[in-house]
Amino acid sequence: MKNEERREITTRKLLEATKALLMEKGCHAITMKDIMDQSSLSKGAIFHYVKSKDEIYAMVLHERLEETNTKFMQQTEHAAKTFDGPMQSIAHNLTALEDPHDITNKILKYLLGKEDDPTVADVLQHFYERSVSFAKNWITIGQLHGVIMENINPEQTAEMFVLLSLGLRVRSSFASTTAQISTEVSTFMSTILKDQSK
Repeated sequence: MKNEERREITTRKLLEATKALLMEKGCHAITMKDIMDQSSLSKGAIFHYVKSKDEIYAMVLHERLEETNTKFMQQTEHAAKTFDGPMQSIAHNLTALEDPHDITNKILKYLLGKEDDPTVADVLQHFYERSVSFAKNWITIGQLHGVIMENINPEQTAEMFVLLSLGLRVRSSFASTTAQISTEVSTFMSTILKDQSK
């Protein structure tokens, strides 16, 4: 088996095991032994690819980000060049950001609590930059297809939208906040992006 294949299999096992444990326990309660037992991987096999459970949590966070980007890109590639299809993909993702049981929300809040750790700070910075980069790319693609106004600044607008999404994630942890506002956020985003004259 080639090294790349081995890495892919190990990573997949780590991600699946960690996600299963996150559904069952919280971020704080999971130990590396739990991950070893759940994944059937040895300590050596795990530490060959990652240094800590925080790094595995970051992989879960990035996996979701990549999945969201893939869904958006599929919407833009295989559908008519309209605003509504890709925007529905984004709106669906916004709804998930309000779910207090969503594992990526739990991970993000857990990692934010450890931001003084330089490794975790780097992970959070990379996640933020990647999120902004994807959002900027989505806006630029919309502009190229003529469904997002040309006068929108992709960089600034992407950063604003990522801040809104992070706000939804953090808001999900407030037990007294039950009303969902993702629909309003989605409408707000659409109003900013869409050429209302079309």
